[in-house]
Amino acid sequence: MTPRAPKHDRAHAQVVDRLADLLDQAPVDVREYHQGPDLIVSFPHHTFVIEYKSSARVAVIASALRTLNDADPTHHPLVAVPYMGEAGAGLCAQAGVDWLDLSGNAHIVGPGLRILVEGRPNAFLSAGRPRSAFAPKSARITRWLLEHPAQAFSQRDLSAATQVDPGFTSRIVHRLLDDELVERDAEGRIAVSRPSLLLDAWAEDYDFERHQVVPGVVAARSGTELVRRLAEPLARAQARHAFTGLAAAWLYTRFAGFRLATVYLPDGVSESLQRDLGFRNTDRGANTWLVVPDDEGVVHGAAEVDGVRCVHPVQAWLDLKHHPERAAEAAERLRAERLGWAT
Repeated sequence: MTPRAPKHDRAHAQVVDRLADLLDQAPVDVREYHQGPDLIVSFPHHTFVIEYKSSARVAVIASALRTLNDADPTHHPLVAVPYMGEAGAGLCAQAGVDWLDLSGNAHIVGPGLRILVEGRPNAFLSAGRPRSAFAPKSARITRWLLEHPAQAFSQRDLSAATQVDPGFTSRIVHRLLDDELVERDAEGRIAVSRPSLLLDAWAEDYDFERHQVVPGVVAARSGTELVRRLAEPLARAQARHAFTGLAAAWLYTRFAGFRLATVYLPDGVSESLQRDLGFRNTDRGANTWLVVPDDEGVVHGAAEVDGVRCVHPVQAWLDLKHHPERAAEAAERLRAERLGWAT
């Protein structure tokens, strides 16, 4: 049976033991606090100020980093969690703060210190998915805020803009407020002060495989020719659609040639539409993904780019995290050029 992540009191002792094992030294002093950082642990040559969190979600790690930012600068700051994921580790790296987890991984570097342990599996996997503000329909709120990062909105405006009922909008907004991913201004409107953090928190939860992907082949000599061969019949048929992934990234930035074209079709993929596109359904050698999204919100904010309808850069960036070829490089360029606030 997989153990649950320990509660704070028990976790503190495990963090100290884990750190002692990594340093191969016994601590000379351990102090626990109820305000500010959780622990200050002294060893013969190093003193660590430690903030323990029971989750490594981006919003939670960001909160830990804010706490450590106010700690004694002569101490070595350290975030401790049950298991550190890629997104949380990246946030720590950006802040220049080290970490360890109770699953056996660690990144601790400093004067006289170089402890790098990675690849240990999560020892505290839990069944099911946690409550999230980024479920398919819920994510419409985040998408809208990231598409308008310089503006503030009342909950009524958010509800109307995203076609989400007021009660549901209120619940999602409160989750985002609780995670400190958005804030209220003096007039009670919702604004996003750190869009980069909000985007990374969403990416941590986002799963492209939730969509229904129909792979296949359309005859074309290049990725750009393929996009035109798909876009023209889609426009003629007045089919709701929007390109995403590598094709959208190329249209937005002209960076990284591509072979695979991905297009959202919120109204489904009929046999007649497949015939109009010259599409042959097959996994082998697929150069086209026709995607029925799990929520039509993915095409909210779509726009014409060089005559081709594309999802908003926020959605394209999310989707690139799950695409092949040079998707990682394309995502980096798209974020830099089209999501300047997200650097």
